[in-house]
Amino acid sequence: MVRIGAVAYAPYVVTIFEGIKRHFHRQGLELDWVLYSNYDALVTAFVAGEVDLAWNGPLAHVKVRRALTTPCKVVAMRDIDSGYTTEFITQKDAPIQKLTDLRDRRVALGRQGSVQAGLLPYHFLKEAGLRPDADLSCTFHEERPPTDQSDEASVVALVASGEYDAGAVSGVTIRTLRANGRFPEDRVRVFWSSPGYSHCCFTAQPGMDEALARRLTAAFTAMRYDDPEHRAVLDLEHCTAFIPGTPEGFDTLEKAALAEGLIA
Repeated sequence: MVRIGAVAYAPYVVTIFEGIKRHFHRQGLELDWVLYSNYDALVTAFVAGEVDLAWNGPLAHVKVRRALTTPCKVVAMRDIDSGYTTEFITQKDAPIQKLTDLRDRRVALGRQGSVQAGLLPYHFLKEAGLRPDADLSCTFHEERPPTDQSDEASVVALVASGEYDAGAVSGVTIRTLRANGRFPEDRVRVFWSSPGYSHCCFTAQPGMDEALARRLTAAFTAMRYDDPEHRAVLDLEHCTAFIPGTPEGFDTLEKAALAEGLIA
């Protein structure tokens, strides 16, 4: 029996994992799942060996990596979780071409707890030689007046309106807004893109048998969007497929999280 741990971030998580459970059963893999109230609780449970797989956010995966003496495995992730990028945007006609051009500018970031729109863009600014708290006027979503938009959509709106000179959002957000006709192409452009990195992932115990790990990867990737039952799960996960996992970019995230004191 393979036991998956996940965070109960929404009521439909039950629908997701019941669908995965039925699919795995048809693949000859007995599976059960358990929900935790937050990612730190899930990390603690995984490190204690209470679950075989953890559906981790990126920072949770980094915390797991640091807590274990033997490397864990990334067996699968959503198609949107590979090659994730952070994009810095500015006005169409702004004279901003690189991160160092943001000195003395107003820069809007997403939620402080967001890897893609908060932590990593802050890290990339520092990597470019800037001190976000001294060299520019930089704010996180929580530090600005409330809005009915998501943190990243509000960043786009603030830059488009000229209230901020630049902002940071994920490539996924830009693609989603474009698909919905809500990205203001006439007013906003991307001027810097980060290297690709991995985002959420299914983390497997380091001691998991390699043959079992391969079967789990095969089962995840066997879910097809043209299958109505599979599509119900994939739509709730905002993706069109599960793919083999990759550890790309987690070293960068770990460095950023250490620098900001988010991990010990």
